[in-house]
Formats: sequence, C-alpha cells, structure tokens
Amino acid sequence: MEIWINPACSKCRSAVGLLDEAGAEYTVRRYLDDVPDEDEIRAVLGRLGLEPWDITRTGEAEAKELGVKDWPRDAAARDRWIAALAGHPKLIQRPIITADDGTAVVGRTDEAVREALSRSDG
Repeated sequence: MEIWINPACSKCRSAVGLLDEAGAEYTVRRYLDDVPDEDEIRAVLGRLGLEPWDITRTGEAEAKELGVKDWPRDAAARDRWIAALAGHPKLIQRPIITADDGTAVVGRTDEAVREALSRSDG
C-alpha cells in the first residue's frame, strides 16, 4: 500500500494516523517532492476508476492561472489534464491511497481510508 501525501495537509495527516492506528504497512510518497510522471498518473487514475479532472484541485492558484476550469472534460482533453497534473503536482487531490488489491481511493474521509485498509493485507 502506498499513500501520496502533502505533509502540510490535515486530511493527509489524518489518513496516515488512521493507517498507523490500524497497524498497516505502507509507503509514504511526498508527491510534491517525488512528482509522479504522466504514466504513474494514468496508472493511479485507472486504479481509482476516475478521470484526471476528478482528482484536480481546481481551486488552487496554479489551476486558476492555467484556466483548467474552462478545459473540456472529455477523452480528447484527457492527456492535457494529465500533463497539467504531472507538471503542477499541487493540483493533485490528496491523499491518494493505493491498495494491495490493485485499486486506489482518494482518502479525504475516514471511511475512504478504511475502505483502502479493507482492500489491503498489511
């Protein structure tokens, strides 16, 4: 299990706390320092069952500068969104937890974190 976090984020700290309480084995990825490339973002989107615009923090200053709210949300624009996430990792919703069963969740609630735990062995 891996969790993508920003240590300054309260929801990330809460998710890590829940994983620790459960005794889960996991790897922390500080995705602002260890930025996922486009292929890694595509892979996590597949595990999440979401599109890139579903995990984009459109309220961030960088999102406003890029004008992402006005970008089309369709298959033709998908690569543009993924490139924006790889180029501007602050735009990636957090925390993202990849479970051992090949799925992933955006762990913004305790319930989502518990869901990831239920899908993992350790």
